[in-house]
Amino acid sequence: MNALPSISNQIDEDKIFQIIEKNFSKLAPFWYSLITNWLVRSYNVFQDIDKFIILIYFINKNLIFYRKNGLIIDYDAFYEDKELEIQKINISDVAHDLKMPKESVRRKIIELENKGIIKKTGKKIFLNRSAFITAKAKDTLKDLCILIKKLNVLLVEEKVTNEEFEISEISNSIKENFSFCWYQFYKFLFIFTNRWKTNYNDLETFAIGLVVMLNTVYSKDFLSKNISGKNFLKLAQGTDDVGVNAMSISDITGIPRPTVVRKLKFLIKSDFLKRNEKKLLFLNVKGKTMKDASKLREMNMKDLSNFLYRVFNQIKIINS
Repeated sequence: MNALPSISNQIDEDKIFQIIEKNFSKLAPFWYSLITNWLVRSYNVFQDIDKFIILIYFINKNLIFYRKNGLIIDYDAFYEDKELEIQKINISDVAHDLKMPKESVRRKIIELENKGIIKKTGKKIFLNRSAFITAKAKDTLKDLCILIKKLNVLLVEEKVTNEEFEISEISNSIKENFSFCWYQFYKFLFIFTNRWKTNYNDLETFAIGLVVMLNTVYSKDFLSKNISGKNFLKLAQGTDDVGVNAMSISDITGIPRPTVVRKLKFLIKSDFLKRNEKKLLFLNVKGKTMKDASKLREMNMKDLSNFLYRVFNQIKIINS
């Protein structure tokens, strides 16, 4: 397809951030769907999100190589039959970069090797085709395109641009520029997941909390409101009059119910969630947790704005 005109002289990442913050409730269902679905899919590959993140950390070495050499590889070529050799992997570097204990990284790499996903020879790591297929960005690409489409609509409403593009056009543009776009996505993802792990325990706990958040942002009361990013956590509470139970969360995430129950106790104790008399869970962020979570949300949106700006500018989906 022909490249669509660039937004580089029309909008910058600060403008994107301002629009996201002003219209956060309009984007929230699609943003939280993207990240929740990614975490759930990641868990269901190995029943361990960190193990999946280690795998894409290795795959990202390929994307870094393309980026450093100014190469753009399309979606189909990236996933074609091949084996990737990573010359030197330092366990300490992986642990540092992914905010994981060194021994956990070592153990998970051994488990990936036992599954035949990777092959380790000395300090070299070999990834075969199954590693790439395991981490293939199919459903995540769809979720990302939906989010970009919704932001495109907001840019039209804010009179930043005057043309809307179809999801298929956005998808095709990303696929043509896949190595660049997915390098930027993984870059954002590593920052995002590290930030939440550092502040709020493991990523399985985070995924469980996000299922409750997703239930909130898709509630009728929430969807009827226009809430800015600044007021989001405060005003979103109370919009979910249904709630969700532990069994449903287990079904949605694939995480065993006893594990879900244990992690919900942490989220309740940490002032993220509350359970009513019917044992249904809903958003209940308060106190220091409200302050900390609001700060993290703003930081994440700034990083998301940076990511979207770079992708927009590369795939040229917005007219100047």
